[in-house]
Amino acid sequence: MTFADIILDISLEKLDKTFQYMIPEELLSSVHPGTQVVIPFGKGSRRIKGFVVDISHEPKLDIAKIKPICGVVKDSIPIESQLIELAAWMKKNYGSTMNQALKTVIPIKKKQSIKEKKRVVFKLDEKMARDEYASLMARTNHSVAKEELLKALMEKSVIDWDVIVNDMDIPSSIIRDFEKKGFVDVLSDRVFRNPVKADVVDRADIVLNDDQSNVCNRIFTDWLNGDFNNTYLIHGVTGSGKTEVYMEILKKTLDRGKSAIVLIPEIALTYQTVNRFYDRFGDKVSIINSRMTPAERFDQFERAKSGDVSIMVGPRSALFTPFTNLGLIIIDEEHESSYKSEVAPRYHARETAIARAKMNDATVILGSATPSLESYDRAVKGEYILLEMNSRVMERPLPKCEIVDLRDELMSGNRSILSRKLQTAIDDRLKKKEQVMLFLNRRGMMGFISCRACGHVIKCPHCDVSLSLHGGDKLRCHYCGYETQKPKECPECGSKYIGGFKAGTQKVEELVKAQYPSARVLRMDMDTTKGKNGHQDILRAFANHEADILIGTQMIVKGHDFNDVTLVGILAADMSLNASDFHGAERTFQLVTQAAGRAGRGDLAGEVIIQTYQPDNYSVVAAAAQDYKAFYKQEIAYRNLMDYPPASHMLLVLVTSTVENQAMGQAQAIVNLLEKNFDGIRCMGPGDAGIARINDVYRKVIYIKEADYNRLIAYKDQVEKYLLESKEFANTATWFDFDPMSGF
Repeated sequence: MTFADIILDISLEKLDKTFQYMIPEELLSSVHPGTQVVIPFGKGSRRIKGFVVDISHEPKLDIAKIKPICGVVKDSIPIESQLIELAAWMKKNYGSTMNQALKTVIPIKKKQSIKEKKRVVFKLDEKMARDEYASLMARTNHSVAKEELLKALMEKSVIDWDVIVNDMDIPSSIIRDFEKKGFVDVLSDRVFRNPVKADVVDRADIVLNDDQSNVCNRIFTDWLNGDFNNTYLIHGVTGSGKTEVYMEILKKTLDRGKSAIVLIPEIALTYQTVNRFYDRFGDKVSIINSRMTPAERFDQFERAKSGDVSIMVGPRSALFTPFTNLGLIIIDEEHESSYKSEVAPRYHARETAIARAKMNDATVILGSATPSLESYDRAVKGEYILLEMNSRVMERPLPKCEIVDLRDELMSGNRSILSRKLQTAIDDRLKKKEQVMLFLNRRGMMGFISCRACGHVIKCPHCDVSLSLHGGDKLRCHYCGYETQKPKECPECGSKYIGGFKAGTQKVEELVKAQYPSARVLRMDMDTTKGKNGHQDILRAFANHEADILIGTQMIVKGHDFNDVTLVGILAADMSLNASDFHGAERTFQLVTQAAGRAGRGDLAGEVIIQTYQPDNYSVVAAAAQDYKAFYKQEIAYRNLMDYPPASHMLLVLVTSTVENQAMGQAQAIVNLLEKNFDGIRCMGPGDAGIARINDVYRKVIYIKEADYNRLIAYKDQVEKYLLESKEFANTATWFDFDPMSGF
């Protein structure tokens, strides 16, 4: 027998409550997660509608008490059905409970208060109004407020409530008194909160160059042939004009009567990106981001459902915008790790977007100057359609890049984080009134140890990733568990200058201000952007030339156009290169290339200075040359050799408990189970996570490599079944992460 778990209401307060029904044999082929069905409910003959969220073969109560589904709803509302179907897909492919998946795809947890605009409408005709006014004035101690309101309504028959209360300073009780007497009606209109505010709307057509036209024409030709459900990878160098291409494709999408979702990786990108889209499409554009209030987010989803907006811009949560006629999903800077969720279900926006697009016969466009290895590899293999843009707009040259060896700086006596070359270049730009960006690559730092004299990094002898520094001066590999003591001197050259890199953006800011006291300096990092408009205020100030130097982490180097930035200094390229994660070289190439791309985007030529202890590393050399293909060739060979994604898939299983031996016992039981049931499985671990304990919760990890993603799903399903049936380690929790973007 087959059973369906059904939610009766999609109003979100009730998402945690499901009811089980039996699926009649004649409906088996038409009932699946997301299907809207008619079911009997309560006593008597009452029938209501509900949505199927899961299907199973195990009854949750006495079969005699389980009622059958009455039928499938024809022409049901598609969006709720589709989002529930998408949640079921995420549960299967990423591992989570159905409720976790549902709360991800339907992110507004409860209905918010409705914002209304009230109008006061005068009901008295001219004679009645004059008589009432005369009667009021005849009273010795008449109300001045009533007199003013009556006079105003005699002159203008409809006045906004806010104008009366705030501008005229008349108490709301007076309005209510007039309403009771039948003088006025108070009418309310629903007002949606609109977070997008722009001053100028210019809807002129974009003039595309040859590269841009070729990309658009390929996509439009496919559409003319009825081929809408493709995934395209636009690989365009920094400054090649991908945003203009997006806007042209968005225009065609709207012309087809379809809606579109544009994903961006950072809140910091929202300001410039949304303004450019708003300038082109006006009020049809809205945004979603985590810094909006719940009420603002609620209103944006309501606007999308009603058709009030047709383009939604935001980070990965915008993927679940409830458009009923979705035709296009754009993922800008598709290589960004922020597109991977860090909480269950740990979905990747790229794969989830493609799954949702298939449900809508919609197009997915991925765009980046530095595509993820996974996406580019799929494009090379023909799974995606590769479209390339190899030149900057207006034929502007790529910036000149120079690599500075920090080992030489140390040998020459320069202990500053700014190399002599960079100091000279900053002096030059300040004299010319040009702008400078200084990028500190803190991303991916996991406590690696390196030698400042020769650049040697202490690596795992088994996994080719850097060892991480833990308490007690122990170095540990997060992938195989190898452990050794931190050396007191460099094993390569014998230098005592060995340790971690500790400089932060605040320290760099202090150094720059001390060395260039006349320069106006802005810093952009997590500390300076805590406010709701923190990113926007800093970027606007820099764009308006209120600062000469902008210092920051990765949030300053992606997607921004500042025409007068002619110098970019990359202070420590090694910091992501030496992370204890196999993505280290890829992230270094991406960040250095993206940072370099901020220079020379206007009429003035750009210069980039890359500071590193490893000037010969292939990711640094390829980034300096802006040569993605050279980097891909080297990196894919390494991934193939080590069997890392995309050469193979990887499943990380994380087991947590407040009792360490419970966590280890559960993790070992999972390994034993999988090795018993699957021949040839490759389990690494269990071992301590990168941070072995957080808030007194112990964390154990297992890594499994497998070329076939479906086999990883089978492993996950086997573990989930075991966890439901086994009570041996009841005080543990188990989590899954497919193709993890960061180590645990």
